[in-house]
Amino acid sequence: MKSAVFLDRDGVINEVLTERVKFVNKPKDLYFLPGVPEAIRKLNEHFDYIFVVTNQGGVGLGFMREIQLQKVHEHMVNELKKQGAIIHDVVYCPHKPKAGCACRKPGSKMIEDLAEKYNVDLPKSYMVGDTDTDILAGKNAGTKTVFIGDEEPLADATFPNLLTAVDWIIKDSKLH
Repeated sequence: MKSAVFLDRDGVINEVLTERVKFVNKPKDLYFLPGVPEAIRKLNEHFDYIFVVTNQGGVGLGFMREIQLQKVHEHMVNELKKQGAIIHDVVYCPHKPKAGCACRKPGSKMIEDLAEKYNVDLPKSYMVGDTDTDILAGKNAGTKTVFIGDEEPLADATFPNLLTAVDWIIKDSKLH
């Protein structure tokens, strides 16, 4: 069985709702948060897989087409790869926020489907996100959880950004 780190996208990997960018609807709107390529490179050294799992309700709400979203994700993966940071797969829920689908976080279907596809041991894996729905999705799937932000009591650990979280994730993974 393999181990993985599941990363939320907006607010963990890239800026969102800043002065520079409101929504990431085009590749040019994607700005990496500081330290993200370095953090992913470090995770690549210790985990079999790094995945992105993201709710993208803007597709279901008609704010962007799915092909646009796929171009954003291709751009993200390619730009990270140029910096030696490998994302193995990107999955997303395109449904409206209130659609009631199983894939939208806090549902754990995206995580569980990736785990099945790649033979991932969920209790040896981590979900990193910046909302309670990310943390709940990780808990529902059986992963350890890391919150990026100020405070989330449900999470196993909280850090201000992905780069500061990486050392804890690596150290914790070696304990199990």
